[in-house]
Amino acid sequence: MNKNSKKLITADDPGWYKDAVIYQLHIRSFFDSNNNGIGDINGVTAKLGYLESLGVTAVWLLPFYPSPLKDDGYDIADYYGIHPDYGTLNDFKRFLREAHLRGMKVITELVLNHTSDRHEWFQKSRNAPKGSPWRDYYVWSDTPDKYNGVRIIFQDFETSNWSWDPVAKAYFWHRFYSHQPDLNFDNPQVRKEMFKVIDYWMEMGVDGMRLDAVPYLLERDGTNCENLPETYDFLRQLRSHLDKKFKNRMLLAEANQWPEDAVAYFGKGDICHMAFNFPLMPRMFMALQMEDWFPIVDIYEQIPPIPEECQWAIFLRNHDELTLEMVTDEERDYMYKVYAHDHTARINLGIRRRLAPLLNNSRRRIEILSLLLFSLPGTPVIYYGDEIGMGDNYYLGDRNGVRTPMQWTGDRNAGFSTANPQKIFLPVIIDPDYHYHSINTENQEKSLSSLLWWIRRIIAMRKQHKAFSRGGIKFLHCENQAVLAFVRRFRG
Repeated sequence: MNKNSKKLITADDPGWYKDAVIYQLHIRSFFDSNNNGIGDINGVTAKLGYLESLGVTAVWLLPFYPSPLKDDGYDIADYYGIHPDYGTLNDFKRFLREAHLRGMKVITELVLNHTSDRHEWFQKSRNAPKGSPWRDYYVWSDTPDKYNGVRIIFQDFETSNWSWDPVAKAYFWHRFYSHQPDLNFDNPQVRKEMFKVIDYWMEMGVDGMRLDAVPYLLERDGTNCENLPETYDFLRQLRSHLDKKFKNRMLLAEANQWPEDAVAYFGKGDICHMAFNFPLMPRMFMALQMEDWFPIVDIYEQIPPIPEECQWAIFLRNHDELTLEMVTDEERDYMYKVYAHDHTARINLGIRRRLAPLLNNSRRRIEILSLLLFSLPGTPVIYYGDEIGMGDNYYLGDRNGVRTPMQWTGDRNAGFSTANPQKIFLPVIIDPDYHYHSINTENQEKSLSSLLWWIRRIIAMRKQHKAFSRGGIKFLHCENQAVLAFVRRFRG
């Protein structure tokens, strides 16, 4: 067992998330224990030893709830269950127990903003008469002209934030796909339901929750329906409820916003413990390509200070597109030009590629960005497979190209499953440069010069110095624009 992880994160440390190294994985993509072609919870449990040897101290699981899986599980049909493809509630409780025995925290998803249109609440809502309590669970309108001018987030797939429902004979509001109706957070009953959901999983032993799409919880005429004061008020209530009932738990805000708006999700230390640093992420890629420290230093100068007990989560890649919403139009054009000249790699306002292909499989470039990930202020989040330089397949549609099976060995189906290859939920990567025969954990375990071993050493180095996880940062001015230099300092 990795002694560092035990020493670094203890059960009684309320700030455990500051020192964490978070590993993000999709249960479906990680390891198939029953060989039906789909990864499952028991598969993740079986691979906890691998995560521990990597130096991971917290595992973030993408949604595993019952769902039609039209949006990879973010379209939830039941907040209290486990999708049968992934296993049972007992499997999940065993996973929690095993992770905790290894000193690892478990972070799950709470998709607050919307449900699937298959959810029992939506079915009751669309069949209920106007003005009734059930109708009030979602946002309905007789006209699609309400909240005009609000941006469409999935602009490659949707033409409006309203969709007509023939059963309700009314329009329902959705900030994402039209099969994901938005819940009505002006309804106190909806808020109570969300408190019950968070209680259910926290009582089971979950350590933290990523709050999906939090800027869009409420709607008001004459606004862009993002970052509203009422949204912060609700999240403050949620945090207060959590703190009263549970000890040392964490809320992580997914708020893809400009720095001054993103910082508001910390409140005065009374809203979320953590938030993703979306403005920083694309600028790390820009700085690398331009060979210029300016994009990184410039964005840090725009980020207001955050409360002492709060922490940024920083990342290079994740399960979505490399989002370019928080850059200027000129910067977006530059990023497309240098990182996605093939238009097929673009989606919505972003690029659907993994880390290694974005960087043309250059080991040095992967190392430079990884060093920034592990040394800039914040808690690093590693996306599964990036520690071995996995490739992608953006011809699979939507963001599925970065969600393919983890590559464990050079055997059939990359060691992910022994099922018939036609049964695998997504095809494994066979691009010659990233083929699972050569890019897999088994090969890299054997070679001390591999990317996997290099990442292990960097994580171990980070854990030795609290300055990386809790210290301040001071950038040093360099005459040479290609040199980024900074000092991290913690208590002298």
